[in-house]
Amino acid sequence: MPASKSNKRDEIPDRKIAHEETYKTLYYSIITGHFEPGKVLTIRGLAEQLGCSPMPVREAVRRLVALGALKMRNTRRLSVAPMTEERFEEIWAARVLLEPEIAARAMVHSSKALIRKLQRIDDELAQAIERGDPDKYSLKNWEFHFTLYRASACPIILRLIESVWLQFGPFMRLVTGRLGTSYVVDQHQKAIEALKNKDEAALREAIRLDIQDGMERIGMDFRN
Repeated sequence: MPASKSNKRDEIPDRKIAHEETYKTLYYSIITGHFEPGKVLTIRGLAEQLGCSPMPVREAVRRLVALGALKMRNTRRLSVAPMTEERFEEIWAARVLLEPEIAARAMVHSSKALIRKLQRIDDELAQAIERGDPDKYSLKNWEFHFTLYRASACPIILRLIESVWLQFGPFMRLVTGRLGTSYVVDQHQKAIEALKNKDEAALREAIRLDIQDGMERIGMDFRN
């Protein structure tokens, strides 16, 4: 009997790991645009795709609904958050308010290692632009921003930004796939130079311009 109790206790960390891995898989899939806006999903269908039981999927979905990434339609069906012009404008405003601020706070914790990592990511992003690869572009663009933002050690602001990105990531990937990457303007180099020079104003401006360029381009989808 004691051995049986011990085995049950040993299973708890495994369940936590499975739940967290399922959440991260769905999180990355949504934030990098692998699901189109408004796409209808089911917990059973997602479980089959991920090769796991419905239980960790159900928990991951609950967390993603709370962040605004998914919308619960009924007890069995849900959808990726749809995009409207009003929603898009609000997301744009939120990004401009939050992201230059968290980037400036990251500068305090900046290091040569962080700058090298950001440069490597931006080099990979540039290669994706040259190849016209919207999937790789979406992934590396997300990776660049969140590598910088996580250096801020500001978990509250970071969680707000994550919620915003989860809500527009699918739409950004969809539009980038239609328009291609040839017109993408890379403002990341200016951000890297600002970090090297410890120039907070230049870093804020680089991130603001990056958001403006990207959102204006994505917003063409509403105007056309």
